[in-house]
Amino acid sequence: MSDTDHPTVEDDSPPVTMLLEPRDGLPPVITTSTALREASEALAAGSGPIAVDAERASGYRYGQRAYLVQIRRAGAGSFLVDPIAFDDLTPLAEAINDAEWVLHAATQDLPCLSDIGLHPHELFDTELAGRLLGHPRVGLGAITESVLGIGLEKGHAAADWSTRPLPDDWLRYAALDVEVLVELRDALAAELHDAGKSEWARQEFAAILAAPPPPPRVDPWRRTSGMHKVRKPRQLAVIRELWLARDQLAQNRDIAPGRILPDRAIVSAAVEQPATREALIALPVFGGKANRKQADRWLTAIERARTCPDADLPSTSLTTDAPPPARSWPDRNPEAAARLAALRPAVAALADEHHLPTENLLTPDTVRRIAWEPPEDCSETGIVERLQSHGARPWQIELTARPIAKALDRVTRTATA
Repeated sequence: MSDTDHPTVEDDSPPVTMLLEPRDGLPPVITTSTALREASEALAAGSGPIAVDAERASGYRYGQRAYLVQIRRAGAGSFLVDPIAFDDLTPLAEAINDAEWVLHAATQDLPCLSDIGLHPHELFDTELAGRLLGHPRVGLGAITESVLGIGLEKGHAAADWSTRPLPDDWLRYAALDVEVLVELRDALAAELHDAGKSEWARQEFAAILAAPPPPPRVDPWRRTSGMHKVRKPRQLAVIRELWLARDQLAQNRDIAPGRILPDRAIVSAAVEQPATREALIALPVFGGKANRKQADRWLTAIERARTCPDADLPSTSLTTDAPPPARSWPDRNPEAAARLAALRPAVAALADEHHLPTENLLTPDTVRRIAWEPPEDCSETGIVERLQSHGARPWQIELTARPIAKALDRVTRTATA
């Protein structure tokens, strides 16, 4: 929604000044050991938190590798590091790992930074801080404008950052992403202090750093877009085999799987199950030049699915310990549906009272799990233990345990009245 949609509402945001160039000029891309050592020494000699960002090539390359790392620190300036040029970034890690890092949406960048040996000792996440403060828009550009009155040049976030050499306008965009990140951190930290939420943020940032890597996804092929149209086990087997064949080819070529074969093509093949090359290339996408060359690969995968023994066919649903979709609760478990109907507004009201998104107060999954299978002891003590088991932070537990216990008690009293 644009600012002009509500012209009568007073806007307290500062006037916006566009920042189109890095203040110290566009730094060169670091690709040599000498330049890396000099940058590392400068960063180690700097002071205060370190602004960090990374650019990947999502949608172009197979993995989530970092193809550019941007770093800025007071007293040192900004640096653009090409991690692809180095086998070892130890000098950089030794210079910055023990400092506080400032990132925006840290969970997006920390995995690829960790892969190249960069791990923060302390963290401040400007996006998460914005959420805890209830800012309506928390994208980097939006929150920088609303908090600092500075507009950032945007437009290359979805670029193929594996490109070499990187164009100057891309590098300018990348450098600007860390240009005022520490200033944004300081302003948000002051807001957190004034709102009494500094400890909340500290706990959230610590939880991000302490989180283990996610376990390998079970049956990742089940995330194929559009597969809800497919219900039969044999058709699901086609999706599985085509997905696996595509994934292997994508990994070998270091290309995003969707650029080799889009999900919609996999689903169409599962529905039609073509048995010949002619039938396959008659389907949308498969008739393209690139996929005609891979027709034998795709046909082989489809044939594996067609001849798969019944005992090895995939189930129509993935076994999970998560509750079923909430829309089915009224029929499957009316008592749980009643509990969920009580818990959701209770948590939402608390979130509204404290000016933050409901999901940042308590994850929807946690609310559903408690509603589906409440603890035997539904007192405040029992709810505290259950919330702890689901990874809720102390500040979240302090705010929600008693209201959840009261809501569950009301449901129980209503049911037995």
